[in-house]
Amino acid sequence: MVKVGRVSESVALGQLVIRPAEPADIEVLHRFIVELTVAEEFPGEVTAEPADLMPALFGSRPVAEAMVATIDDEPIGFALYYPTYSTVVGRTGIHLDDLYVRPEHRGAGVGRALLAHLAGLAVRRGGGRLEWWVMHTNDPALRFYRRLQARTVDEIDVLRLDGEPLHALAAEAPDRFDIQQPV
Repeated sequence: MVKVGRVSESVALGQLVIRPAEPADIEVLHRFIVELTVAEEFPGEVTAEPADLMPALFGSRPVAEAMVATIDDEPIGFALYYPTYSTVVGRTGIHLDDLYVRPEHRGAGVGRALLAHLAGLAVRRGGGRLEWWVMHTNDPALRFYRRLQARTVDEIDVLRLDGEPLHALAAEAPDRFDIQQPV
């Protein structure tokens, strides 16, 4: 658990605490994910359920991690992230998938504290970068990130293969991947 100091009185009285998410947080995390997609006017609906998040975060082979920001034990925000690796820099990094602070707590340093904690985690783990995606329409978030001196990576486009195109390409693969098998 990391205590990061007092937050502004406009948010709440008490201590802001950032702690690792626990299985008991799964419903709160799911609710925050839904709130985030509504706030961002994200296209489509959230199809992930708490039961989908549980093994991803707390299963025998978790693929992601999360931290929860609380004030007086009340969850007010979260960050969900996972490790990355760059062959170019030869180092690990962290990809921030979701960062969310409830509207009534924005502007008081909670988001910055979550990002600072993630940056510290990336550095302590020997990482070379912290990366995330932002909706082009999310001007408040873009302004916030630019104040932190985050830069957009204009030379990279994010591509996605899902749905039928994903399954069509997957159908071309052999049933069993064997590195010795010629392609």
